[in-house]
Amino acid sequence: MKIKIGPKVFRWMLNFWPCYRGTGGWLTHVAGDWREIRVKLPLGWRTRNYVGTTFGGSMFGAVDPMYMIMLIHLLGPEYVVWDKAATIRFLKPGRKTLYATCRVEEAELEAIRALLADQPKIDRSYVIPLADAAGVVCAEVVKVVQIRRGGKTG
Repeated sequence: MKIKIGPKVFRWMLNFWPCYRGTGGWLTHVAGDWREIRVKLPLGWRTRNYVGTTFGGSMFGAVDPMYMIMLIHLLGPEYVVWDKAATIRFLKPGRKTLYATCRVEEAELEAIRALLADQPKIDRSYVIPLADAAGVVCAEVVKVVQIRRGGKTG
């Protein structure tokens, strides 16, 4: 079931939804056209790991659903979008608040529609860097999203 809500309500709902709130992530911006979502991940008691840096699970969880949700809204009900796979690569310890931006350009939407004109389903990969305020990337999450035309899921 897809819930039709606006970006402002979505931001509020996700920030207080227990499973997302537990990541320590905080949505700071959801564009009115659903093309950009920005996330803030503060280093604090909820996100600090055993050695005092940002917990990898918090990094992953803070950005996990973003591309799937964005593509659901951007492509509309004629398409089915599912998260298929993900990886995280740790580059440096997160010692400060981390930030991530997820963005979908019009060219990406056009490419998806064109590929699905000839194929029943496709996988698209999106790299999400998590960086501190100085731009130092501490981790990269790669999300693989599966997209198909039609109303069937799975």
